[in-house]
Order: sequence, then C-alpha cells, then structure tokens
Amino acid sequence: MKKTITAAVAGLAVLAAPAAAFASDTAATSGTKQLHLRKGLTLTIPKSWKVYEQDKDWLRVVTGPCPTVGTDMFGFRDSGCHSFWVMGPKAIKVGHELFNAYTPDGAFYPATDVGPCPYDKKLYIGHMTLAAKGLRQIGPGHKAYYRKWAGTCVTTTTFKVKGHYNQREWYLPTSKILVIDQWDDPRLSGILKNATWS
Repeated sequence: MKKTITAAVAGLAVLAAPAAAFASDTAATSGTKQLHLRKGLTLTIPKSWKVYEQDKDWLRVVTGPCPTVGTDMFGFRDSGCHSFWVMGPKAIKVGHELFNAYTPDGAFYPATDVGPCPYDKKLYIGHMTLAAKGLRQIGPGHKAYYRKWAGTCVTTTTFKVKGHYNQREWYLPTSKILVIDQWDDPRLSGILKNATWS
C-alpha cells in the first residue's frame, strides 16, 4: 500500500471552526437556516446542521453524529461523521487519485493511498463502481452531473468485504461546485433540488 502524502492533504483536517459567516438563520419558527455558497447558490438546511469551513473550498455540513469534530482527525478522510461536503475550485482541482483534477468520470478521492471507510475507521475503502448517473436539478435553471458510486469497505489485512456505502456527487462545472455525500442522507436530494440562486 502506498503511504499517505500528508503535505498535500494537510488542509483536509485543519481549520475545523464553525463557518458562521456561511449560515444565517431564517425565521425562528421555521426550523431551517440558509446556507449561502459560492456563485449565489443558497441551500435551506435544518437548523440543527452545523457548518464548518475546513479550508478554502472545503465546506462541510455535519448532519448528525460526528465524533471527529474538534479533533485533528476531522477531515475528508475521517470516519463516522454524518455529513456532506460542498467543494469549490481548489478542492475540485485535486479531487482525483494522485491529486489530479476531478471529473465526473471517477469518484472524488483526493489521495494516493487507501483511505478509511466512511463509517468504520477500522476498515479501508475498497472498490467503487458507478451505480447511477445522469443530470439532477440544483435550483431553477441549473443541472448538475450526478453520479452515485457504490463503494465497499474491506478489512485492512485480507481486504475481505465487510460492508458497503454510497458516495453521491453533484457537479456543476460552470459554477465550480461539487457536492459529495457518503451517507445517503435522504433529505439532501430535495434540499439541492429546491436550492435558490441569486
């Protein structure tokens, strides 16, 4: 197995302060807040979700339990943190294996080695295959390249498959926005479809 190139991914596990500037509450009774993103994209998300800007163009929205918040393990390659990511140009530029630029032809994977399974740090990410693709609406007038990658989680010694997960990706190449969800959050598709642009 290849060793991790830590210098290139150091930004993935730093600056885990809440990005208060990115989210502002709407009416107190609505139970939602606005998440204002690049190019005028706004998502309406539950108030309980926490937003963290880890580095420029690496925005994480924590949607549930997240044991790595506040630790040096909090980053794209951590395990157990229910969340999705909104990536910008800098992240997209290094979004494929060997830190090549991201395209929808392969899953977002900014590394040179085998990463931990999203839901179990004792397992590695195994093989990923394309399970679905097409165009998906992100607010009025914007369609994203959509990909669903079926991934396996394998043991660290024998590489035996112990579980599965999906990595869903919505990519807007003109706006340079990539949304990545490794938790199949059932609310996210509707949130993206009902997004607004200004």
